[in-house]
Amino acid sequence: MNNIAIKVEGVSKKYRLGVVSSVTLKKDIKKAIHNFFFKTKKIDDVSENDRSLSDESEYVWSLKDINFEIEKGDVIGIIGKNGAGKSTLLKILSQITAPTEGKVKINGKIASLLEVGTGFHPELTGLQNIYLNGSILGMRKSEITSKLNEIIEFAGVQRYIDTPVKRYSSGMYVRLAFAIAAHLDTDILIIDEVLAVGDAEFQNKCIGKMNEISKKDGKTVLFVSHNINSISNLTNKCILLENGKINFVGKTEEAIAKYYSKNKNIVNTYNAEYNNERLKVLNVEIVTTYTSFTQACEGIFKIRFTIQTSEPINNAGISFQIFNNIDAPIVHISLFNSEQPFLSSSGVHTYECEIPKLRLFMGDYKINVYVAENSGQNLLEVIEGICPFNVKMINKHRDYDWQANSCAYLEEFNWKKT
Repeated sequence: MNNIAIKVEGVSKKYRLGVVSSVTLKKDIKKAIHNFFFKTKKIDDVSENDRSLSDESEYVWSLKDINFEIEKGDVIGIIGKNGAGKSTLLKILSQITAPTEGKVKINGKIASLLEVGTGFHPELTGLQNIYLNGSILGMRKSEITSKLNEIIEFAGVQRYIDTPVKRYSSGMYVRLAFAIAAHLDTDILIIDEVLAVGDAEFQNKCIGKMNEISKKDGKTVLFVSHNINSISNLTNKCILLENGKINFVGKTEEAIAKYYSKNKNIVNTYNAEYNNERLKVLNVEIVTTYTSFTQACEGIFKIRFTIQTSEPINNAGISFQIFNNIDAPIVHISLFNSEQPFLSSSGVHTYECEIPKLRLFMGDYKINVYVAENSGQNLLEVIEGICPFNVKMINKHRDYDWQANSCAYLEEFNWKKT
């Protein structure tokens, strides 16, 4: 295990659903003894970690039979939908909680950043918490002091370093916590989605630091994020979790493609203010010339809408916007006041918008959809933040000068009913 930083063998984690008991320790011990001798609960009566299933079981496998190895210096992304088991896995690797089954072998010191404020004493100042965290990691005071200026400068909290951290904002917490974890003497750095609390500039700074410590210092990094662009830029391998089980372990590009292929159709939030009985958007789907939802630079972009109406809706139209990862609108395309009839009869209608050459800056995008009547004056349906997709460079031999621009370039687009 000389070159292995983390080895996970048959790890499973079982949780009991419902309200946690508030009885005494004595009663808990008596209950455990009673269950052991009289087998009041079946040990196998445990459901899978799938929120879409209805199950009467009192227990659920948050993780089930997880196996993988991580080499020293690897930067590993862990992706999956909410509830897939990502945070549970990190807590086990950080030794915050123990697995129900299986074992984890760790080769080196671990620093974890899982939740805002984890490992901080609220009554101590930022400076005191730096020394506290270093001591917990087994570092001497002189070693911590040698890194002190780097930590404070990176966190950007010089003015507040002698202030108790209970008065810090969540962003200041994260800045200081990451700076401590990244600069102190550790071998493995584990980061959960907590970085999303920080601003975009600080997130990019953290990504750069994680890249640096993995390549320069040989540290192992495990990174959980829903920002697929960050995962793509930082990691070389990925673990894809689905319902508490491993769906894929391997190259980041392949993991992202599998992730998008599992989550490609309409999913998201309907604005209840606009829901009505006359119209419902059944499905929105992106269709590209490339695998899954990875859109190539300058590639064909096609988006398909399926809409159901209970009656004809005259003078109706549809539009959509493409937003980047900082929620800035990049493209707006609409079909209003067209000669082509739109929703002119009741039933199910399918429309496609094809953009032969959509040039987007590499990164993550999502879509908002609007259906309205009377030239957009009366909104009928609004759906926000759906169909996430990623733009990357397919032709690696070409230098794309326009990558510095965050705007889109449209040559033409066409609507048609299918």
